[in-house]
Amino acid sequence: MKKRKKRNNVKYSKIVILSSLFLFGIMIIRVLQLALSTEIDGINLQELAAKRTTKTEIIPAQRGNIYSSDGDVLAQNVSSYKLIAYLDKKRTTNEKNPQHVVDKEKTAEALAPILGMEKDEILRYLSKENVYQTEFGTKGKNLNELTKQKIEDLNLPGLDFVESFRRYYPKGDFASYAVGYAKENEETEETTGEMGIEKYYDKLLKGENGQLTYQKDLKGYRIADTKFLQKDAIVGKDIYLTIDSNIQFFVEQAINNADVDWDWDWFHITILDGKTGAVLATTTSPSFDPNVRNITNYLDLAVSSPYEPGSTMKTFTYMAAMENGVYNGDETYESGTFTTSDGTVIGDWDRGGWGTITFDKGYAMSSNVGVINIINRHMNSMMLRQYFRRLGFGRKTGITLPNEQSGALNFKYETEIFNAGFGQGITITPMQMVQALTALTNDGILLKPYIVKKIVDPETNKTVLENTKEEMERVASTQTVQKMLSLMEDCVYGLGNTGSRFRIDSRELVGKTGTAQMARENGGGYLPGEGEVIASFSGIYPKSNPQVIIYAAAQRPTGGSQVPISNAVKEIVGNLAKYLGNEDNNATALEIKDYKVESFINKKVDSVKTKLESNGISYNILGNGQKVIKQIPKKDDVITNKDTVYLITNDSTISVPNVVGLSSKIAKELLESLNIKVKLDGVGYVTEQSVAEGSAISDGMEMVLKLSPKF
Repeated sequence: MKKRKKRNNVKYSKIVILSSLFLFGIMIIRVLQLALSTEIDGINLQELAAKRTTKTEIIPAQRGNIYSSDGDVLAQNVSSYKLIAYLDKKRTTNEKNPQHVVDKEKTAEALAPILGMEKDEILRYLSKENVYQTEFGTKGKNLNELTKQKIEDLNLPGLDFVESFRRYYPKGDFASYAVGYAKENEETEETTGEMGIEKYYDKLLKGENGQLTYQKDLKGYRIADTKFLQKDAIVGKDIYLTIDSNIQFFVEQAINNADVDWDWDWFHITILDGKTGAVLATTTSPSFDPNVRNITNYLDLAVSSPYEPGSTMKTFTYMAAMENGVYNGDETYESGTFTTSDGTVIGDWDRGGWGTITFDKGYAMSSNVGVINIINRHMNSMMLRQYFRRLGFGRKTGITLPNEQSGALNFKYETEIFNAGFGQGITITPMQMVQALTALTNDGILLKPYIVKKIVDPETNKTVLENTKEEMERVASTQTVQKMLSLMEDCVYGLGNTGSRFRIDSRELVGKTGTAQMARENGGGYLPGEGEVIASFSGIYPKSNPQVIIYAAAQRPTGGSQVPISNAVKEIVGNLAKYLGNEDNNATALEIKDYKVESFINKKVDSVKTKLESNGISYNILGNGQKVIKQIPKKDDVITNKDTVYLITNDSTISVPNVVGLSSKIAKELLESLNIKVKLDGVGYVTEQSVAEGSAISDGMEMVLKLSPKF
């Protein structure tokens, strides 16, 4: 019996030993697998280890600024601070100099009025357990310098700030639809453009984030004296718009003045440089402040909300007839009403008409029946559509603003064709309108509108993109242009004609009025009532030397009237006349001549003076040197004989010049060419300079220029 029991024990021992060896073998294999493999169960072991011992922080790139053409800041970054409180007592190594929050009650009570929070709410943040530090929610973020200073003045231990940047628009609702806005994501702390230039050029403005990778301890903090990898952030590009701050101010001021006595759903004005296609000003009322984003309409009317233009389209129907060789201004027709082949009766705005009149007179009186007779007798839908498309209607202009729409040229049947001829049943945008009008300011050659002047790398100060005048195609002969300008003049200054409200003493403002019926939203015809209209005016100034295109339109203006538009346009033109040197009189306007600036660098001062005098150009010489080393304006800039050229000579003793009275653009360029840093305070012309004329120029000198509108 005893021998049998011994054999059983030996057998059991062998099983245990073999099982143990088997399990040990499996463990060895697993250890070898873990040691030799880079991935187990779909998990990358190296990445897992790195995550546990290293940390990567994003270094946010600073967003680029947006400027007007004359250097005024329209969008910039300003410092923003997040308040944090250290709660871990281990931070303090010297009780006399505590580095954590010691008295939570006192800290909460002191912070509450500054942050606009309840004391108990702050205490909840400060009473968190087993945490190194805490934040204070949304009210503890985006603090400005003033709030930061108030908290620092409390001298409470354990409080600190994390600096970041937020987007700030120093001029508020100034050109806000064009500039747009950028919004900060509170979780990612990333700023993204959501409207206007901020959106269209978001990637360029945003730059490229950097990163910092380092070894961390168990609490996630960087271990001192350990290696780290850093990739620097690349700052965003700066964008200079074509918008002229002074002209934009004229436009915004005129709409605000009109708003005192008149109402509308919206009121839009765009002003274009008729010689280059540059957008000089654009605004829509109601506007919004990008800092608070009190937005009622997220679409920029200039490009994103096509509407029926009404009689301003008659200009282009007349041009189509002229360019097709079928227009005779002396040909007559019976005004009042016209009955189409399907029995539809279409009338003039005065359905009684003006008897038998010429097509020339029909334009001045804004006669729908005149347009119908031109089309019915001499044209067809193809001729009209093709010419409208050549002018850019029915397709995007390509301007660098987001959400641009193409509008629609949907007309096929007889009544639709007639309606299209006077701007009903088709849709356009203000940007398409001003683009088409460049044919009349550029001797028949269409210009592409643009709103970005240049894009600059702020780190190198190099221009990475520069936009200039871009001619598209010839769409009208010189004869057609001169004829249309004459008709537009008669529309405004002819006895009893529709544009009479836009008359100015110099007769230099010419244009065409429009009053379009508003279509029902469901497409079932037009809304009844005199006030259910979009009133508009497309103008050119000055006629004798076309420089600017002015397009204004208002939906449902009080009583359907042109008065708020005419008041605003005439106010703008009055200011433009002075700003452009026309002084609103015909004789002065006729004297204006363009002058393309050549390079005077390294040339003798006397020879440059002779050259400028022979061209009737004023000049101002800085210093007593014999050679020119810098000049303003630069080579190839186009100025007029009303402008001044500034010549800086090779004189080492040049002192601070007097820039009072100069535009912000010229003053800034002049001072910066003398290595003086400039800060602008306001908009317009220099009224005061912080450094006196005649002062010696020192390294790093900075000057503040106070500005105010001249007109």
